[in-house]
Amino acid sequence: QVQLVESGGGLVQPGGSLRLSCVASGSVSNIYIMGWYRQAPGKQRELVAAITSGGTTNYAGSVKDRFAISRDNAKNTVYLHMNNLKPEDTAVYFCNAIDDPNEPGYWGQGTQVTVSS
Repeated sequence: QVQLVESGGGLVQPGGSLRLSCVASGSVSNIYIMGWYRQAPGKQRELVAAITSGGTTNYAGSVKDRFAISRDNAKNTVYLHMNNLKPEDTAVYFCNAIDDPNEPGYWGQGTQVTVSS
């Protein structure tokens, strides 16, 4: 019922910046939380940042003060602004959305972020 498509990943130098976008389509009216997760090779998928319909945000400690999550309800889009990127930020970044807390939610296919010289 909800489809998510991420974009904006790519290769960036350490210290650089990148903005990821996630566009939601389908039955979007009841989405109350959206977030970004990431998964590096050999690692568990971890929460990076999340934002509720009311604008409350949560960040992983490793990205706090460097990343910012925001949303545009008119465009059904959530963004992840990434600054001062580090090699350890290299991962596939996935968009997530939840409408019914009793259901598993929705996932995008992911976008690769590589931080390297």
